[in-house]
Amino acid sequence: MAQLSPLLKQATPVQVARGEGVYLHDTDGRRHLDFTAGIGVTSTGHCHPRVVAAAQEQVATLIHGQYTTVMHQPLLKLAERLGDVLPPALDSVFFLNSGSEAVEASVRLARHATGRATIVAFDGGFHGRTMGAAALTTSGSKIRAGIGPMMGGTAFAPFPYAFRYGWSEEETVAFCLRELDRLLVTAAPASDVAAFIVEPVLGEGGYVPTPPAFLEGLRERADAHGILLIADEVQTGFGRTGKFWGHQFSSITPDILITAKGLASGFPLSGIAASAELMAKARPGSQGGTYGGNAVACAAALATLDVIEDEGLVANARAQGLRLRDGLRKVAADHPGIADVRGLGLMVGNEFCTPDGAPDAAAATRAHAAAAEKGLLLLTCGPWGNVVRMIPPLIVTADQVDEGVGLWSEAVAAVS
Repeated sequence: MAQLSPLLKQATPVQVARGEGVYLHDTDGRRHLDFTAGIGVTSTGHCHPRVVAAAQEQVATLIHGQYTTVMHQPLLKLAERLGDVLPPALDSVFFLNSGSEAVEASVRLARHATGRATIVAFDGGFHGRTMGAAALTTSGSKIRAGIGPMMGGTAFAPFPYAFRYGWSEEETVAFCLRELDRLLVTAAPASDVAAFIVEPVLGEGGYVPTPPAFLEGLRERADAHGILLIADEVQTGFGRTGKFWGHQFSSITPDILITAKGLASGFPLSGIAASAELMAKARPGSQGGTYGGNAVACAAALATLDVIEDEGLVANARAQGLRLRDGLRKVAADHPGIADVRGLGLMVGNEFCTPDGAPDAAAATRAHAAAAEKGLLLLTCGPWGNVVRMIPPLIVTADQVDEGVGLWSEAVAAVS
């Protein structure tokens, strides 16, 4: 008898039977407030009726139409519809299944388009588990350990994590840009660099928003040296941060944008967007895949876009995100072990530290487990696992935010 790999460790003890909105119901009939959203995937909540209806209708019409063999309407409609929400300059899209695949597609495109090999990523970034994406990932040792040598042509620069450095945001940004300038004249000569790849908010690396001034500094350097700028919006896209795209807190437009997770409310779908001119520089045959742009996933993505627009979910993410951060900061004020509360929109992290400022993974683990016992499902992140993150679906209400903050307060108090 086969069984699941023992490496698939659950973050919570829940065996789920069904999901509805912001809640999961387990096999024992208990209801849990889900502030994980499947790691930011169920953007419209669990089983939103409009997404379910769109998927059901599509399943009865066409399940799989392989997009280099035939073309199908949900794919064409989704490509057209994304034009309404993408930066105007990014008018060409390519669909895949997962975030990792999209990251690798972006790297392939950048190398083809520039004729250069090096990709510069930033400390703490998470870009995926496949070999190419893992080579760009430094959010934690578990992604890279024991699988080397890694893909060549990568270099890393400091990320402006002001809390970690103990400096102001302005000082941290200036330092990190100086270090990037140094990298470009030492280990990664600018003439060899195809692209910078950056998350608008570090995800697995600790839920650290990227300062707008840093993104703008990257754009300036990319333009000066003929380097492409890739925004990895796998987790920050589709309204999660309170703007449709996380990079929109700055003045930049990336050359390549990567999207996945909340794109299809739980169906596997990812994509990259670039200008048609840039996309045309990829070599013939370099883009494709068996399942990319699946018809059912595309139908779900179209319904997701409708729900986000009709229900005002980007504005809701912004408003409820502020409410969530305010509530969590009040909890932190009574518990010195929570040294920082930060985030954008419905993407909020609580960083636990010891009295001397060292990462306190044990405290974060205790609080995370206590929250699960009380019916609040959360995840941890950060290189040391000392950040407890909250990722509610974009449909979350003020009452549900308050419920979550109340359960969190009880959990932290129980283990302090």
